[in-house]
Amino acid sequence: MEWREQTSVTCEDAFTEAQRWMEEVTNKSFGSNNFRSALENGVLLCHLINQLKPGLIKRVNTLSTPMAGLDNVNVFLRACGTLGLHEAQLFHPGDLQDLSTRVLITIYWLGRKAQADPFYSGPQLNLKAFEGLLGIALSKLNKCFSRVCVPCVCPLCVPGSRRNPQRQCNRQGLQ
Repeated sequence: MEWREQTSVTCEDAFTEAQRWMEEVTNKSFGSNNFRSALENGVLLCHLINQLKPGLIKRVNTLSTPMAGLDNVNVFLRACGTLGLHEAQLFHPGDLQDLSTRVLITIYWLGRKAQADPFYSGPQLNLKAFEGLLGIALSKLNKCFSRVCVPCVCPLCVPGSRRNPQRQCNRQGLQ
């Protein structure tokens, strides 16, 4: 099954929940925009970070140019790193163009990070909505590994952990 077909079947809950959470946290609506269109200029992503950690992003580029959008997305990704997300938990700017599952995985980890912050009292991300998405990520990962113990690069694992591909992924940090 092609990724886009899997997305419509197993990731719809994750898309819906990610949108709900982001809209509630930022008090901004996606409006008539679809998920990709609402995020591609990076403005909403930057507002999300500033609601989770006020003042972390000093400026948001509101010009309606592709370069301004790329700048905002990169600022968002750096801010995620400042909050403690690891590179394996982050999407790449180009992932917004085809809306890969990595975008949702980043939102998942950002939501988990917010919930773990004792100073955050805002809306909670429903982590259960991401189970289908996480299942796809694990099945793709299991197809990639050989039979030897390798560094785990799964976006679900703690970066740098090691796993035996014959066993389940190290789900450290997942409850």
